[in-house]
Amino acid sequence: MDGPQRAIPQFTSRQVLGRFVLRLALLATFANFGNQGFVVTFSTLLALAAIFCSIVGTLRREALLGPELTHWDEAAVNAAIGYAFGALA
Repeated sequence: MDGPQRAIPQFTSRQVLGRFVLRLALLATFANFGNQGFVVTFSTLLALAAIFCSIVGTLRREALLGPELTHWDEAAVNAAIGYAFGALA
């Protein structure tokens, strides 16, 4: 017997943008303490954040091209910024 289904809360684009900026600031702060230099550490942390966001987007079953920003969009931006910083290294 199936119990009552819990609704997964949906985030607005503003909340996703706020979460992204907060995560970016946190990753930049951690990258400052890396032994390999800021650029290498930051690009690695952004790659890990992209993987994390992809996993969360899959688990939450978010639409890839929905009308609101999702974890998938956040993963794409993290990967793009991480690749750009990796090209600088």
